[in-house]
Amino acid sequence: MADLEQLPPWNKPFQEQLTFFKKKLNLPTERWDDIMRQAHDRGFMVAGAQSADLLADLHGAINKAIEQGTGIQAFRKDFKQIVAKHGWTGWTGEESEAKTAWRTKVIYQTNMSASYAAGRWQQLNDPELIKAKPYWQYLHSDSVTFPRPLHKSWHGLTLPRDHPFWQEHFPPNGWGCQCRVIAVTKTVYMKAVANGRGPADAPAPGNTVGIDDGFNYAPGANIATSFRELVQAKLITYPPAISTALSRLMNKTVHAEDVVQFVKDAIANPDLTENQFLGFVENPSDIQKAIGDDTTGFMVMLKSEYARHVNKSHSRDGGKQRPPTPEDFAHVLSVLNDADKLSPGDPSKHGLPTVKASKEIDGDLITAVFELRLGKKNRVLNLLSMYIKV
Repeated sequence: MADLEQLPPWNKPFQEQLTFFKKKLNLPTERWDDIMRQAHDRGFMVAGAQSADLLADLHGAINKAIEQGTGIQAFRKDFKQIVAKHGWTGWTGEESEAKTAWRTKVIYQTNMSASYAAGRWQQLNDPELIKAKPYWQYLHSDSVTFPRPLHKSWHGLTLPRDHPFWQEHFPPNGWGCQCRVIAVTKTVYMKAVANGRGPADAPAPGNTVGIDDGFNYAPGANIATSFRELVQAKLITYPPAISTALSRLMNKTVHAEDVVQFVKDAIANPDLTENQFLGFVENPSDIQKAIGDDTTGFMVMLKSEYARHVNKSHSRDGGKQRPPTPEDFAHVLSVLNDADKLSPGDPSKHGLPTVKASKEIDGDLITAVFELRLGKKNRVLNLLSMYIKV
């Protein structure tokens, strides 16, 4: 394993690297392996860090290191100040200066190398570069103090960019790994094949021997993956306090204007069949007390057909009810997660349980009814109806 102080200083940041890291959502965790593999493309974590403000400051410190090209000593100084500011204790490494140096090394190196690799993935997939150099070549760094034999054995391996090898072996492939990938021409590829460094010499798909646990994925290759599904599994298995904190963080990523525009589009286009993600359930224990069903990790969704239903069916009722507007739908998640009252509703037309949530907002009493979809993978609360009394 390499001595970090001899690693490249990463003092030449590039836009793809910076954009990748900035888009990460801060995720509270207990252990380093709470978030694994592809989930790192969408989430920033520091093992044991659970406070939103603490994570935000740690995220900012790494972002500063990427953006300004500062080194590990500057990050260590920032880390110590952040830990002191938030009174974070009990974190692995605080027992001594040597262990603190080790912990900061791991945090710094892992985030810098992964973001660098993710930025490189985006660059290597640039359409113009692909036209000129459609093949990728694995390179091992000679500067590593303790090289891994298998990493050295992959040096010079040259494969098509869509070869399965890259989905599991795109570096870094372990703690301290300095391997990299470059784009090459067809001429270089044919020469590599002739020298026994082509597809026939690549490890079989699924053979990840030589890759450290949690590193068998390509950083940056999964930024299009729906992070909701990745997070949902964690919400179900995390302790309640962390699950609630993570739900709230995810819910902050939902923009009210997106919800409003979705409703406007659904009303204007009767053929629209899209779904809108509204957020995650933050108060599963309150809902369970009210209706008896566990909604831990449930996504809250709005189908376009139900947006049209609410718009058409719930207008006025003897002057005590006003028509819901598209802007009212932006309050749905708040009505559920910060309800004045929760109660069971009548079974839906599908025979599924429902929960009714009510909350007074700006003098109006908003009531929303949700259907529970108890799937093994997608646990969902679908908004069925909403009416507003004035």
